[in-house]
Amino acid sequence: MSQMPRSTALSRCPSCEEPLESGDLYCGACGYDLSVVPAPPSDPPTLTMNGTVPRPSSEEPPVDWPAAPPAGGPQAPAPVHLPTDLPGTDLGGAEPPGTPAGRGVRFDRPAEPDDYHLASPQHSTPPEQGGPPSQPVDPRTAVPPTPPAGTKVCVACRAGTVDSDGYCENCGHAQPRERDHLEQELGAVAAVSDRGLRHHRNEDAFAVSSTALPDGSPAVVAVVCDGVSSATRPDDASLAASRAASEALLDALPRGTHPQQAMHDAIVAASHAVNSLAAEPETAQEHAPHQNAPACTLVGAVVTASLLVVGWVGDSRAYWVPVDRAAPPARLTEDDSWAAQMVAAGLMSEAEAYADERAHAITGWLGADAYELDPHTASFKPDRPGVVVVCTDGLWNYAEAAEEMAEVVPLDAGLRPLHAARVLLGHALDGGGHDNVTVAVLPFPALPQGAGSA
Repeated sequence: MSQMPRSTALSRCPSCEEPLESGDLYCGACGYDLSVVPAPPSDPPTLTMNGTVPRPSSEEPPVDWPAAPPAGGPQAPAPVHLPTDLPGTDLGGAEPPGTPAGRGVRFDRPAEPDDYHLASPQHSTPPEQGGPPSQPVDPRTAVPPTPPAGTKVCVACRAGTVDSDGYCENCGHAQPRERDHLEQELGAVAAVSDRGLRHHRNEDAFAVSSTALPDGSPAVVAVVCDGVSSATRPDDASLAASRAASEALLDALPRGTHPQQAMHDAIVAASHAVNSLAAEPETAQEHAPHQNAPACTLVGAVVTASLLVVGWVGDSRAYWVPVDRAAPPARLTEDDSWAAQMVAAGLMSEAEAYADERAHAITGWLGADAYELDPHTASFKPDRPGVVVVCTDGLWNYAEAAEEMAEVVPLDAGLRPLHAARVLLGHALDGGGHDNVTVAVLPFPALPQGAGSA
């Protein structure tokens, strides 16, 4: 069959790209013979994936498919198995319990729940003690078992026990130290000590007590000590000094020793107690090899029916505040400090001295490295009732003048000394609480309370 010219289905000339019209046999622009353009294939070509050019379909030999062998014959292929037809086994080779006969891998498992139910706390007798098996316990709501008697429990998680370093063995929370806040009241005297808002521990200490003089009249004692923070073991120093001074007063006063002499001897006893700490191994271990001697300040007061005695070393203070606020209050002690020395020597006014950054540098303290022990004592005979405020600088820094202290002391301090001590502590904390705060309040005159000590 001869090839006949075909009408083109092209829209543009393959040679010059000139637009064509339907039925053109030659390009009107360049004269190209459109009949030589092959007709487009009816199906898209097969793409090769191995780099060889596929053979034209007309050249491919026909496929000679073999006849399938009869079913059940020796040449029959193995039957096709579905996943559900495969038998399932456990690690030991046995069929898992609950698997239906003839079934293996299962695809009909129930849908997983969106939430899981937690068992409620159950506390039963342990199996080893004859009780039923223990049940799961929700740790969020479980009530921890009662710890053995004498065991300290964490204040944060209320489940873990506290180790010797003061930390919870369960959650690691640091526990409040016993001395962070202390209060004591004996009726005729009360004291409060607090860590304050800036310090990591309380380095103050106090001791309050009451006893009877040989004639049976009462005597009330308060000793307040402030550990020197730059020294080693300042908290131990203040505690040792307050206890030693209180014990010395309680021993001397009932024997008839004059209160002022008893106070002097008590300060000496406190000094010896602090000095002895410098020889203990704990001092060398805390900051070795840069350790120094433990040190503290001390202020004490003895109130009887007619006499008021104070004694001190350092910059802790005692104030007198009369019940009749029309009468003037007074500061009963003079600081062992740089500022006090400048004022006493006439080199500075009190305002100038206490405005200096060296004002609170102490020049006297209790400790093995003190220059010399110089106990100060003073005796007073007030002509009217009032209260004695014995405190560390953690309080008087916020009420330095006697008039300022009198404004803070409640009017009923003589009847409610513990309440007054709490009010004074609150005043210091409201002012910033930059230091440890310790204050004791003693009403004057001392009222019969019965002999005893604490």
